[in-house]
Amino acid sequence: MTLSPSDIASHPQFAAALGAYAGKLRGQFDQSPRLSRMLASHQRWLLSQAAFALQLEYDPTQPGSGLTTTNLREIITSNNAASRNTVLNFLDQLLSYKFVRIVGDPNRRPKRYEATELPTHAMYQWLVTNLELLDHLDGGNRAETLAAQPDLFRLIQPQIARHACLNPSWLEPPPRVALFLWTEAGGLVMDELVRRAMEHAPDGDGYNIGRIDARVMAEHFMISRTHLQRLFRRAVETGCLYWPNGDRNHCILKRDFLEEYCGWQAIKFAIVDFAYERICGPVRLGKSDPRLGAVGGF
Repeated sequence: MTLSPSDIASHPQFAAALGAYAGKLRGQFDQSPRLSRMLASHQRWLLSQAAFALQLEYDPTQPGSGLTTTNLREIITSNNAASRNTVLNFLDQLLSYKFVRIVGDPNRRPKRYEATELPTHAMYQWLVTNLELLDHLDGGNRAETLAAQPDLFRLIQPQIARHACLNPSWLEPPPRVALFLWTEAGGLVMDELVRRAMEHAPDGDGYNIGRIDARVMAEHFMISRTHLQRLFRRAVETGCLYWPNGDRNHCILKRDFLEEYCGWQAIKFAIVDFAYERICGPVRLGKSDPRLGAVGGF
């Protein structure tokens, strides 16, 4: 039995687990900032998940399969997540930074791409981190199972991508969440706010996350300080956060905004859980389901 978004969002440990999750993502950013920076918006997240799924689904017996511009465009533009030109620019950027390479004859059309070692490792670690959070909520051993059989990654990740790109509630974040997630590097900023919030107990209508130094944060996340300050102004205008009495040493992240963000993130974690269960069957508290033997021996 899989966890539903409401199961996850209502779990008393979910917000704290999400804070720890955000801290782990921050650590992964520090390991490969250029890659993380490139993918730190919801649109780029969708593009990267879909691209990786296409690569893993490549079948040499099926002409035209795998990660190609045409295949990625078909997934992404069908749900209006991005335009055709955005897809082209995305692949061009990945290629220029050597996050993907062309495989086969470079003059052949359509060109087929595959991820290089760094983004492959990063995507695997992203899945591990998501499974660890789910395990924390229900005592499962998903991450342990993946560590024992890492090839499961090749089956689970495409399931996540396909379902994420079809779920309208995940595709379109609530307006206040979208304020961050649809903007450049907004995912990095949101992770930092959640991480800091979970270091403190809520006080009144929010969490005192201390002083936000826009210059330091902008430099660390490699974004424009002006862009970041504009983002925070809009966040104040829409009730995401505020500075009480103009005191810049004490930024308050609103409790209802964090709950809204947690509810949206719960949709993603439910998708991850569904994908895992579809491949592996329910693995709870060390108990393996008989169906495991029916899925490619996993």
